[in-house]
Formats: sequence, C-alpha cells, structure tokens
Amino acid sequence: MPTALIIGGGIAGTTAALALQKAGITAEVFEADPGHNRDTGAFLMLANNGMRALEPIGAADAVAAAGAPVLTMRITDDAGNLVATVPFADHDNPTTCYRCLTRSELCTTLHNEAQRRGIALTAGKRLVHTSDTDSGVTATFTDGTTVHGDLLIGADGLRSTVRTQIDPDTAPPRYVGQRLFYGYSSPRTEPVEDPSVFHVIRGVAHGAAAFGRIPTAERGTWWFVRVNANELTRDELAHTSTDQWKTYLAQLLEHDPTPTRIVHDTNHLYVANAYDLPEVNTWHRQNTIIIGDAAHAASPANGQGASMAIEDAVILGKALRDNSSISPAFDIYEQLRRPRVDANIAASAGLSTRGSSPAGQSGKYQPPVRPDIDDHIDWSTPTTTPAPAM
Repeated sequence: MPTALIIGGGIAGTTAALALQKAGITAEVFEADPGHNRDTGAFLMLANNGMRALEPIGAADAVAAAGAPVLTMRITDDAGNLVATVPFADHDNPTTCYRCLTRSELCTTLHNEAQRRGIALTAGKRLVHTSDTDSGVTATFTDGTTVHGDLLIGADGLRSTVRTQIDPDTAPPRYVGQRLFYGYSSPRTEPVEDPSVFHVIRGVAHGAAAFGRIPTAERGTWWFVRVNANELTRDELAHTSTDQWKTYLAQLLEHDPTPTRIVHDTNHLYVANAYDLPEVNTWHRQNTIIIGDAAHAASPANGQGASMAIEDAVILGKALRDNSSISPAFDIYEQLRRPRVDANIAASAGLSTRGSSPAGQSGKYQPPVRPDIDDHIDWSTPTTTPAPAM
C-alpha cells in the first residue's frame, strides 16, 4: 500500500488524508502549529459544493452537524431598502446546504473524523526541506527529524514551503486591495433574526466597504467587513488593539447605523489582509504536489476557499486511486482542477476590485460570480483526462 506525507493539517490537508484513506492509500498529516488552532478568529461559509465533496468520503454529516445552515442571502442598501433575496444552492437539502462555522470548528471536525478512522496527525512539525527522488520523498522538519513516503502533498497554505521548493520562481501572494475584519458581537436581548439568512449591506462607508452578518441565538452576530484600503503592515497587524480597530471601523461606518451598532457590541475581532495567488505555474514535481491555497489561493470575496480546498483533496484521492503511477495521477488531477480554480480566482478578484460586493459599478444588484458550484464529485466513476473544450 502506498504511503503519503501530507504537510499541513488544515482543511485541505485533513480532507486529503480522509480521501486518500478511502482510496486505499495510507496518509500521515504533519501540522506546524502545535495546537491545530490556526485562524481561530475567522468564520467562513462552506458552500454546497464543498458539502457535496465531503459526501463521498463520509464526512458531510459530521461537518453539517458542526455548522449552522445558511439558506438565503438578503441584500439591502445602506438605507435599509431591500435590493434582492437570493436562495443559496441546495437550500432544501439538509446535508449539503451552505454552512456557517468557524475555521477552527471545521478543522476540528475534520481532525476528529481523521483520528476516529486511525489517521495519524502530528502537530508541531514545521517543514524545512523536501528531497524528491524516483524512489519517493523525504521530508525534513525544524526539529531535525525526517520521514519518508511514496508521495508528498503540500497543503501548507498561502505561504507554502512546499510550493517554494516545487516552483521557487512563483510570485509572492498578491494583495487584492482589501482589509478583512471578522467579528463576533455580544448576544442581544431582543428577538434574534432568522439565523439561516446571510445579510449583506451594500454601499457602506460611501461604497468603500462590504458588510455582511449572520445572526445567531447564542453567540451573537457574526459579521465581516471588507475595506478597500492600503495593505496593513505587520506592525499594524501585530500591535493595533481591538479597541483601536473598533474606533477605526466606527469612524469608517459612522453613517451606517446597523454595522456601527454591531461593531460597537463586538467582543472579539480578527484582522487580516486579503491576498490571492493567481499564477502558480508548477503544481507538482516527481512525487510531490500542492493543493488548496498552496496552489491557487483566491481572495475571500467569493466565499469558495474552503470548498475549493475540499474539492481538491477528494479529486486528488480519486486520481491516485485510478492510476497505478503517481505522475499520471498528478497530471490528470491538474487538468481537472486548473480551469475550475482559475475561474474562482478570477471571479473573486473581480468582486474584490469592484469594491462593495455584491453591487457593481452600475449600482444595480449583481449576483455573486462563482464557478459551477453544482459540480458533483461521483466517487464511483473513474477519473479520466477531461475532454478538450469545443
């Protein structure tokens, strides 16, 4: 039975371990963070295509139970006037409809599934080097230890060490022009709005920002703001206090009463810059491949990052299952995935540069642009090279 080393214990890496096990491949996951708690402050929307991709590897039910269903997007203008109500795909399916949960909740759920199935996950192992030969791959970690496998999957995110060794000439991640703020406001005493509705207010901060929120009964309101502004420096990210950020956002949103109130009630805030990675020429070399954000990060505007990572992992598992040699499996995987993830990167970049999503420059409502989210991964069918476009 072949063995796989997976670098990165986030969404892509842990899902890959589950998919590879189903494909008959033994995988071990190595995570740099000692506690598997990266990005604990951010929440995400896991779209229906991500939930569908989890079904064939038996993880959809566990993830569905960890998150809250989100069925509809309600868009209003800054005066509170309704612009559009848009049902999310699969809103009538209790397993595969959209889910809202924190990134750490999703990772923890996937980790628990992996551990329940006997998959090894080792934390506190930061990769420094890979040695790739015809006989397999050796990974070396900062503590001096090494491990050998038949193949290695780099699922180590936007700042991937594996990517730099596969393709050292890749340009660094690109700042897409938006600062990201994720917050959790205190629960309020008045009746809670429908928690299955994702609210978007367009035109906040005179069009300089996008604001979205999801009400919850027990954990207050989960919200985000994407602000069109210069990239935050490391010093600003490291040393600006929560109160200082709340003051900054209060000034920015002073003419928008609902966002201002929610930000004022916030007791936890997560701040980051928005990046993407649009041009990675080389995804694999010999017995090593990169997936997820390590290969094709998109800005968060399209809400497809986690779902694309999950799709990657499952399609790679299928490709390795269906090919006796690693190199052809990698080739087929790349041919299947590149068009889809490139479309997502372009769509998300377009939303980021337009500014106040989901309104375009015309001021009229424009639905979010997504890749074909109804794509269905059928585990029972063989993975083959896609037919040429006509």
